[in-house]
Amino acid sequence: MISKFDTLIKEVRNCSICRESLPLGPRPIIQTHPNSKILIVGQAPGIKVHKSGIPFDDASGDRLRKWMGINKTVFYDAKKISIVPMGFCYPGSKKSGDLPPRPECAIAWRQKLLDHLNKVELTLVIGQYAMKYHLNNKNVTQSTKDWQNYWPEILPLPHPSPRNYIWFKNNVWFDDLILPMLKKRITQLLKS
Repeated sequence: MISKFDTLIKEVRNCSICRESLPLGPRPIIQTHPNSKILIVGQAPGIKVHKSGIPFDDASGDRLRKWMGINKTVFYDAKKISIVPMGFCYPGSKKSGDLPPRPECAIAWRQKLLDHLNKVELTLVIGQYAMKYHLNNKNVTQSTKDWQNYWPEILPLPHPSPRNYIWFKNNVWFDDLILPMLKKRITQLLKS
C-alpha cells in the first residue's frame, strides 16, 4: 500500500511548477524519510548537484559532512537525515554565485513535507534563505552567533560553500565554538 508520504514524494519529484524559470529545467532534489531525526535545510542545488541528482554532492557537501563528523554512508541514509532545501531545483547562476532558490518550492511543498517529519530533533538551517524562512532572520552572522537561542532543536549555520571563504576568515570562532557541539549532538542523535 502506498502511503500519503510516498505519494507526496512522487508529486515533489515530478514537480514542474517553475519549469519556465529554470535554465536547466526541473529536477527536484530532496532526501527525506518520516523516521529521520536530523533535517538539513539548505538553499538550492548547485549545477553539480543538478547533474548528479544527489544532494550536497559537491565541495559544500564535503565540508558539511566534515562539520557533522559523519561519512557519506550515514549522510545519505534518509532514515537518519532528511535534506529538504528551500528550492529543490538548480535556479541558475550570476557572476557572484547561484541565484536565490525559486520561491515556488516553499509555497507548494515545504509545509506538506515538514508535516511528515515529526521525529526530527535537530534542524540545521543553512544560509540566509533558510534562515529567513525558519528563523525569520536572514543575517547569517548574527543568527549563527545567536545559536543558543535555537539550540538544541535548531542550529543556524553559514553555507559551507568554498565561495564563503571570507565569512570563515572573519568568523574564526565558528570552528572552535560551533563545530564540536554540532558533532557531539549529531553523534547522540544517530545513536538513539
